[in-house]
Amino acid sequence: MNEITCNPRVLIVTPEVTYLPDRMGGLASFYTAKAGGLADVSAALIRALFEQGADVHVAMPDYRALFSDRLAPVLKKEINRIQRKMPDDRIHLAEDRAFYYMNRVYSSYGGENIKLSLAFQREVINNIIPRVQPDLIHCNDWMTGLIPAVAREHGIPCLFTIHNIHTVKTTLAQIEDRGIDAAYFWQNLYFEKMATSYEQERDTNPVDLLTSGIFGAHFVNVVSPTFLNEIVEGKHPFVEPQIHRELANKVNAECAAGILNAPDPSFNPALDQDLAQKFGPDDHVAGKKKNKRCLQKKLGLIQDDRAPIFFWPSRLDPVQKGCQLLADIFYRVLSSYWDQNLQIVFVANGDYQMVFRDIVNHHQFQKRVAICDFSNEMEHLAYGASDFILMPSRFEPCGLPQMIAPIYGTLPVAHDTGGIHDTVTHLNIKENTGNGFIFNTFDASGLFWAIQQAMLFYNLPAKEKKKQIKRIMTESAAGFTHAATARQYIKLYEKMLQRPLINAATAPECSPKIDTS
Repeated sequence: MNEITCNPRVLIVTPEVTYLPDRMGGLASFYTAKAGGLADVSAALIRALFEQGADVHVAMPDYRALFSDRLAPVLKKEINRIQRKMPDDRIHLAEDRAFYYMNRVYSSYGGENIKLSLAFQREVINNIIPRVQPDLIHCNDWMTGLIPAVAREHGIPCLFTIHNIHTVKTTLAQIEDRGIDAAYFWQNLYFEKMATSYEQERDTNPVDLLTSGIFGAHFVNVVSPTFLNEIVEGKHPFVEPQIHRELANKVNAECAAGILNAPDPSFNPALDQDLAQKFGPDDHVAGKKKNKRCLQKKLGLIQDDRAPIFFWPSRLDPVQKGCQLLADIFYRVLSSYWDQNLQIVFVANGDYQMVFRDIVNHHQFQKRVAICDFSNEMEHLAYGASDFILMPSRFEPCGLPQMIAPIYGTLPVAHDTGGIHDTVTHLNIKENTGNGFIFNTFDASGLFWAIQQAMLFYNLPAKEKKKQIKRIMTESAAGFTHAATARQYIKLYEKMLQRPLINAATAPECSPKIDTS
């Protein structure tokens, strides 16, 4: 293990990541494998920790087919030469043919994903952990759910982060068939039924991978404090009982926390290349007006820079995102503010897209409503052009749009739940506080009330509006950052390690030296 005077070595184990700092190794900038938000969060945390001087290492699958496009200009012999000359690289690729030829992070078939997970974890357990010799291991989601049990057996503190409340199950026999010797850590796993002996459980008693991660880890965190409390209080029936129970046990043992994610730094209206005009808090009025005109022209909406625009930024999923609430009041919202040319813009995929298309076609709202498939460019422009975003989510583990939008001077109209509760407070002009419009009861009437509150604000005198939006933009840009998120993780790491993560006095002398024998 590392000397006590050196920075503790942290190994982050993740199945996906958007980008890595190029100073982490010769080929770091080529490794990109993204399926969803976990990739963005992993990348942001790794970068922030690395830039603050932490001795951070990353384990991820070697998705050769995914990496090949970015590595195409580099000959394979050259790649191998670079890697041999850089034994201290902080990026550790788990090598297995199971994911060599994958053209995406996850398979469309559930059974294949279990095989991919086990192949990844086998390499981490058998090769990467012994080589890196970490002082702390940070795992993410069910794809890494066995590793906390191994870490506990080795006496290595382990943090398990839950991004998605989704689990899968497999047997000890299947785990062993993939080359993982589960016999020496099986007692730290969570089984579907009470486990009494290894031999009896091997073939018939499934291991729950996400719950095993929670059960085996020394500390657990989810991606917002309120969502953690909601799970423990039993407010979400979709959370399986064993997950609820084990998270409650961790909370009761004071071994659980909620740490909010943060938006990608590319969401910055002062630097955003997708905007028709960049802007900041001081010149947001002119900037948003120019972007509004551009968005209206692109989408065939009424050209009116005084028209309020409401932007739907999330997938059109009625189970989580509450789009049915908007559908129920769609005609009422548009007709109530018809004279102001109120407009609604969707930049989102999902099954409910057709419901809104049918409403628009039936009432001939084409000049007031635009429904687009998701694209990064249109998403950025919509944030810059819109006045409000709509987030009537039934539940929200964290959510990013309600943090991104205020940075652009676009205020959230949202249901008070999960990560929204932790990031949006109702606007109070007299107190000069708040950044959005919150409704408490999850129904269409609650959403309509919040939209009315937003419109009352929109119709205030320009000077008063400008003052509030400037404040909100400034506060949001300062508060919703990866550096702030990283500081919370560093505090958590230090609590688990019981010593500082970064020792500025000795860090230069403690460059990572990995045993490659």
